[in-house]
Amino acid sequence: MNDAAGSINAHCADRLREAADLLEAQGANPFRVSAYRKAAATVLALPEDVSAIAARDGLPGLEALPSIGRGIAAALLEMTRTGRWTQLERLRGNADPVQLLTVVPGLGHRLAERIHEELHVDTLESLEVAAHDGRLEEVPGVGPRRAAAIRASLQAMLSRGRPRPSPQTRTHEPSVATLLEVDQEYRHKAEAGTLPTIAPRRFNPSGESWLPVLHTSRDGWHFTALFSNTAQAHQLNRTRDWVVLYFYDDEHAEGQHTVVTETHGALIGRRVVRGRETECRDHYAG
Repeated sequence: MNDAAGSINAHCADRLREAADLLEAQGANPFRVSAYRKAAATVLALPEDVSAIAARDGLPGLEALPSIGRGIAAALLEMTRTGRWTQLERLRGNADPVQLLTVVPGLGHRLAERIHEELHVDTLESLEVAAHDGRLEEVPGVGPRRAAAIRASLQAMLSRGRPRPSPQTRTHEPSVATLLEVDQEYRHKAEAGTLPTIAPRRFNPSGESWLPVLHTSRDGWHFTALFSNTAQAHQLNRTRDWVVLYFYDDEHAEGQHTVVTETHGALIGRRVVRGRETECRDHYAG
């Protein structure tokens, strides 16, 4: 392995170790912490450049490495293809989803911000799912033609070595009941001041550590919960109401949902999972 390859592998391993340290400090599951550290050791010991493996074999090739599960393989794929790792930025409090979305050709800052606010997506993968299941073209200013162009760009950027997403991609998710339980746990512990906090970079000029973070598990799913730190949440004074839930399990890629207090309709005053309002009505009716 040449020096350049060693440098790339060392950089990826450093990021995995940093994520493990942050997760440990934030009270995450010890097994998850250990998984990142084991994966870092694997990457550091590779006789080949991890980006070469990603380019040649895609996600399956990375997942076949010792101590590398699907979630960490997807993280390595993101690091080698975009130079970023959204999850680590989130753990640091440095995530800027709008800036990330602008790496897609044809997405300027204003449209990227609108997509983020409308769909609550902050990864290229979740944007790709939205581009395939019809939600993206419903965003004002997008439409079918632009959605198709964005879909094609994302396909070229992300698709090698993994299946193309479809509307069915969203069918394997935590139940509404589980999401609402995690939302309740997060808001209760945030109100009690028992959660660790991070200092988000966005909308935080003083660098205050104010954003509580929760790592928890339910029904085989692992969750990270954070109050929404978006422009719209700040403008509407909903930063202590809107909760973003990131989730993953051992077999599927990470997903996310936003839980809010409904302000109109039959569920007014109830906590509702955006995009799954019908299931919420059934949940409360039962």
